[in-house]
Amino acid sequence: METIQLVIEFVGTFAFAISGIRLAASKHFDWFGGYVVGLVTAIGGGTLRDVMLGQTPFWMTNKIYIICTALALIVVIIFKKQLVRLNHTWFLFDTLGLALFTIAGLQKTLFFHQPYWVAIVMGCITGAAGGVMRDVLVNQIPLIFRKEIYAIACLAGGLVYYLSALLHLGIEITVISSFVSVVSIRVLAVKYHITLPHLKNVEPE
Repeated sequence: METIQLVIEFVGTFAFAISGIRLAASKHFDWFGGYVVGLVTAIGGGTLRDVMLGQTPFWMTNKIYIICTALALIVVIIFKKQLVRLNHTWFLFDTLGLALFTIAGLQKTLFFHQPYWVAIVMGCITGAAGGVMRDVLVNQIPLIFRKEIYAIACLAGGLVYYLSALLHLGIEITVISSFVSVVSIRVLAVKYHITLPHLKNVEPE
């Protein structure tokens, strides 16, 4: 369980860091600015989760997350031309990070004996909060507050995790099912332009 948790967090950190650095690059940030945006994207949600759980933030107990973000920056710098050619690279890495961190948040919350409904909320926070911080840093409306399906995918993945656990499908199948659910919902929502209804301002008479 702990090994799976670490693997998920490492891969999720790299994926989210790539997405944050790519967005920073599109805004013409310098290397340091790109690193900061990538790091905040990668650790923001998990930090908020750990603080709410009364734990030391995960990146403060293992320097691998700082190093992982630095590696992501190097990858973006070296392979920037290849990444630019891939129009959906940012979306791909953001979606993978979203799914992986949602699962990491779920598992860590359950490890501290919290109920499943709390775990699902924490999974959503872990997956989506880093993206909110990223968008604020680059001065754009956070993706989670737009019509695009984002946090809903986290919640759906959490529910699938819960149902899989109820059916005693095993940790591997549970994790894979939750991962596929988050990724599939995000991909299908973007491909077919599935959105939530947006609020309409009511003008006074």
